[in-house]
Amino acid sequence: MDLKGSWSVKLSDGHHMPMLGFGTYATPDVPKSKVCEATQVAIDVGFRHIDAAYLYENEAEVGEAMRAKMADGTVRREDLFYTTKVWATFFRPELVRQCLDRSLKKLRLDYVDLCLIHMPIALQALESCKDAGLTRSIGVSNFNRKQLEMILSKPGLKYKPVCNQVECHPYLNQQKLLDFCRARDIVLVAYSALGSQRISHITPENSPFLLEEPVLTAIAKKHGRSPGQVALRYQLQRGVVVLAKSFTEKRIKENFQIFDFELSPEDMKALESLNRNFRYFSMNFAMGHPNYPFADEY
Repeated sequence: MDLKGSWSVKLSDGHHMPMLGFGTYATPDVPKSKVCEATQVAIDVGFRHIDAAYLYENEAEVGEAMRAKMADGTVRREDLFYTTKVWATFFRPELVRQCLDRSLKKLRLDYVDLCLIHMPIALQALESCKDAGLTRSIGVSNFNRKQLEMILSKPGLKYKPVCNQVECHPYLNQQKLLDFCRARDIVLVAYSALGSQRISHITPENSPFLLEEPVLTAIAKKHGRSPGQVALRYQLQRGVVVLAKSFTEKRIKENFQIFDFELSPEDMKALESLNRNFRYFSMNFAMGHPNYPFADEY
């Protein structure tokens, strides 16, 4: 893995992605103004990778935050790495660019750094968006091994996906998928890295609370850190780009403070042992679809 500067990873197309990203998904009860405020705090704290999506319906507010921080001199556009995602209602090839154009209009930006297909479907339509300069890199989200292989073996593939963004945390460490992606120079990006059991309308009832996991809390206590910081650091040391989402200033700052300590091999082994292949997001709405990605082992 080629690292540059302060924890960034070189993608297969030559661009660099910061390994710690700020997630912007918010449940309907969170005011959109809060997303704008939190994104500005995240940029002030040091986050330079912002992860968003058309589906989240708050790109106008995220864009407002980014432009505010550019206007006050905190960052330049080239300092920020912005990811958006094309949702399932736009997967017909002729609609993909329309979705990206809508995101760019809401953001009031000329381009995004990375555009992902949010659910498994053809990647070809995104290639034209890259050619048009609307996105610098293209990738996928929630693809399994078989679906990635289908893309990589597709005749005439112009640009392979630079990354695969999937749910990943100690209860679902995705080691086999990570090994597969690494061997093909595809970066794994972890969402729900802190667990998401409290999003009641999405996650299964009685989901385990990752941040109260005794092994995790014991390691955190040993290092004088929070369980969340340990969960994020765990991913960095595995070479996984990790997304951290919070709309609380104290927690946003805490989530960024993961570069000045290191987990021991024993810590990493203990965290690996927590894997139980448990998903907080099974995407039940897509079950039965031919492209449902979670029927296979990985």
